[in-house]
Amino acid sequence: MNIAAILEEQALARGDASALVDPRGTITFAELNAAAAAAAARFQAAGVGAGMRALVLCPMSIALYTTLVALFRMRVTAVFVDPSAGRSTLDACLRRVRPDAFIGTRKAHLLRLTSPAIRSIRVKMTIDGWAPGAYSIDLGAAGRAAGSPARCEADEPAIITFTSGSTGAPKAAVRSHGFLIAQHRALVGSLSLRAGEIDLTTLPIFVLANLASGVTSVIPDADLRAPGAIDPPRVIAQIGRSGPTRIAASPAFLDRLADEALRTGRPLSSFRRIFTGGAPVFPRTVDALAAAAPEASIVAVYGSTEAEPIASIDCREITADDRIAMQQGAGLLTGPPESSVELRILPDRFGTPCGPWAVDELERLALPSGEIGEIVVTGDHVLSGYLDGAGDEETKIAVGDRVWHRTGDAGCLDRDGRLWLMGRCSERVSDEHGVVYPFAVECAASGVPGVVRCAFVRHNGRRVLVVERQGGKASPVDILRQRLAWAQLADIITVPRIPVDRRHNAKVDYPALRKTLAHL
Repeated sequence: MNIAAILEEQALARGDASALVDPRGTITFAELNAAAAAAAARFQAAGVGAGMRALVLCPMSIALYTTLVALFRMRVTAVFVDPSAGRSTLDACLRRVRPDAFIGTRKAHLLRLTSPAIRSIRVKMTIDGWAPGAYSIDLGAAGRAAGSPARCEADEPAIITFTSGSTGAPKAAVRSHGFLIAQHRALVGSLSLRAGEIDLTTLPIFVLANLASGVTSVIPDADLRAPGAIDPPRVIAQIGRSGPTRIAASPAFLDRLADEALRTGRPLSSFRRIFTGGAPVFPRTVDALAAAAPEASIVAVYGSTEAEPIASIDCREITADDRIAMQQGAGLLTGPPESSVELRILPDRFGTPCGPWAVDELERLALPSGEIGEIVVTGDHVLSGYLDGAGDEETKIAVGDRVWHRTGDAGCLDRDGRLWLMGRCSERVSDEHGVVYPFAVECAASGVPGVVRCAFVRHNGRRVLVVERQGGKASPVDILRQRLAWAQLADIITVPRIPVDRRHNAKVDYPALRKTLAHL
């Protein structure tokens, strides 16, 4: 059941094909498998063994996936924490998981100067040179391999990551080997993965699915810590060299590429499929991508840390009537739920624990098509709980012998079984005019010329639309007032910048926005 065994199968079937391409070089499936086996032997020699946890701090690269596959082979759990979240959050997360080893770049080892939690980790290793007090591991050197991937049970942990913490303290999400295999199978269908294709991908978990599917992953020549601020010409030059047929990236990353392609008149002609998610994919982004990559089908994917994918839609299937509905407050169309998940819409009880329930009780509470509520899902690739149960009470529902995940997102199903997103349950506005969820307003407003980004919030007890304007364009306020008359806005406020999430640079950071508004 070891996820690394699937890569070994690809090494046998497609050994000479390129597995990973990064700005520093290329590695084939056979070379990656051999390098991971040799790295596993070196990690073992440094004192790392089965059942341990290893903190990994390394950007997306050949080195990262060599390290990760090596850990999988050894039955060592890889721990990932976002250093940009701040030292206090980093240390709090590490105290939760207590790693036995730290594997990182020399730059990452500088965090030892400020992080007591990292300093306390017993075994320390660098993978790109020397650092004081750490073993130096040469991932590119030939050497004795550690043998075949270790056998493990389906429920053995493979990866621990942390949620963004946008709605509270970050929660530790544990993906087991069995979970990763189930997620791989789900992504194969959702992303139409086919061996031999070349994928420019910015999303780390999608690279694992590519490796298991015989797809070549090209890692962009960009700082992926800030996908909304990449240097587009460098990435477009890389696209010209590597000829990817598909791409998987956040809307912010793709917006940058599309803007550059349209500005220079050089279309992204190699792409046949574009997959985007991790944040709302509004029609404006779809239209820009369609113009920049006219040969590509564009697929919007909805999912979360705990359940990826949940739903998706090929944007060619969005009709003129669907677009009108989105302009009139119906929310954001994300398509039918994936066949790998079960999905229900429950009355919005955000913040209130639910269950345990019998199966018939869940079905009795499930809302019919057209009614808005909280989206809940279950399936083999849906996390049934967090580390040590911390966070389960408010996000999980025990139903019979299964666990359902509460996404915290509001939505509804239409008569055709398609899912429409309405935004976070926590951001709904309820007042004397009724109940409105953020995406109802934001989706309608996003297509107005001159609007870069917008956010619908309740501020000082009033309904407010906050707008980040495009420089050099006429003010969109008058058009917004006309288009959004149904939303009964008290005010439209323009700001230089609307804060967004760190990970994808595309989701509105509502708590940070409220702090901004408080100082206006």
